Amino acid sequence: MRAISLNKNYQFQRLYRKKAVGVSPVLVTYAAKNRLGIHRVGITTTKKIGKAHQRNRARRIIREAWRLTEHRVQPGYDFVFVARGRTTLCSMQEVHRAMQKHLAPYFIKP
Repeated sequence: MRAISLNKNYQFQRLYRKKAVGVSPVLVTYAAKNRLGIHRVGITTTKKIGKAHQRNRARRIIREAWRLTEHRVQPGYDFVFVARGRTTLCSMQEVHRAMQKHLAPYFIKP
C-alpha cells in the first residue's frame, strides 16, 4: 500500500497542532488518525537546514526511511516528518532508526 502525499497547508497545520510523537536530533514526527484507512505523509524542511541541495538530500533520506518503514505501520494515519539540522549530516540508517523509534506505537501488532 502506497502512501499519499500531504500537500495542503491545512493538512500540515492539523498535525502541527497535535503534540509531536517523536523528537530526536535528526527528525521530528507528528501523527494523527485519519478516516481514510490509508497512510498520508508529508515531509518538511526549512531554510535553516541549508541550501536547496541540502534540503533535497534531507527529503530524500526521510523518504527512503519511510519507504523501508511504511509496511509495518497501521493504515489510517497521517504523518508529518520535519527535518532538522543534523539530518543532512547523518546517514539514512540513523534517520531510519529514529523513525522506527518514533513510529513504534503505530506498528501493526503481530
